Amino acid sequence: MVVPAYNSELSLPELVRRLKPVLDAAATDYELILVDDGSRDGTWPVIEELARSHEWVRGVNLMRNYGQHNAVLCGVRLVHNELTLTMDDDLQHPPEEIPKLLEKLTPDKDVIYGPPAKETHGLWRDLASQVTKIALQSAMGAPIARKAGPFRLFRTSLREAFAGYDGPYVSIDVLLTWSTTRFAAVEVRHEPRTLGTSNYTFRKLVVHALNMVTGFSSWPLQLSSMIGFSFTVVGTLVLFYVMISYLVRGGSSVQGFTFLASMIAIFSGVQLFSLGIIGEYLARMHSRSMQHPTYAVRETTPLAHPRVDGASVLRAGRKRAD
Repeated sequence: MVVPAYNSELSLPELVRRLKPVLDAAATDYELILVDDGSRDGTWPVIEELARSHEWVRGVNLMRNYGQHNAVLCGVRLVHNELTLTMDDDLQHPPEEIPKLLEKLTPDKDVIYGPPAKETHGLWRDLASQVTKIALQSAMGAPIARKAGPFRLFRTSLREAFAGYDGPYVSIDVLLTWSTTRFAAVEVRHEPRTLGTSNYTFRKLVVHALNMVTGFSSWPLQLSSMIGFSFTVVGTLVLFYVMISYLVRGGSSVQGFTFLASMIAIFSGVQLFSLGIIGEYLARMHSRSMQHPTYAVRETTPLAHPRVDGASVLRAGRKRAD
């Protein structure tokens, strides 16, 4: 299991307590990797204490806040077991719902999502989530994107397809499509948050959606081209209208200045919109050329059962950060 943690010192002990009986019943070998994504409270000391008290808990402390998906990618690269399960740290994904995902994982499926049967967020948060899912569907190119979320179960071997990915913008769901098209979903119970406050705002969700679309899809550029072509056709029709109006009515001036001024303003807006899209792609190319790390690890808790493969993955992450 991989759980990204940010300012979650209150919820992590309860999460571990509820996970223990569920994992004991579901598997004979398991491990929980808690990735502290630059928390500003006492999350890391809590993770260290949990790692000392439970040999199946491991902590990873990142240098700073890199984002939820970056933290998840860090944890996924440290997984030793056959299956990987990710979930949030706020207990809105009940650990007791994990068996539903395990039951859904049949031999013909590689990724199982656990979307909530009913959203428990506010209006603006739900709206932002829908915007994000529409963007995710564009980036993934699969209808299952509407069911995608942080509560997911997948085969660990899928990470081989994106083992070399080192860009600063990460979407675990998009990266999984590089490995497989065999997705499924099962609805789970979604509980309201009772400890701490959500770190996702409407603005952050929209920015994440834009990062996904421009970082993993060329759809905005295609949209810009289609809009430009459409307005070229409109402009040509307007030109014909003006010329015919001039020939029919005669005179030295053409009527309809307000209409023409409006069309010019619209065309200018479309041009600026298209340039803005191109600028977003150039900004991401510039960011990648600067080799910003996906994440950098500050420290980890000692391994209860040291394994060579996990150490090598950790060294690889540090090398990328350097």
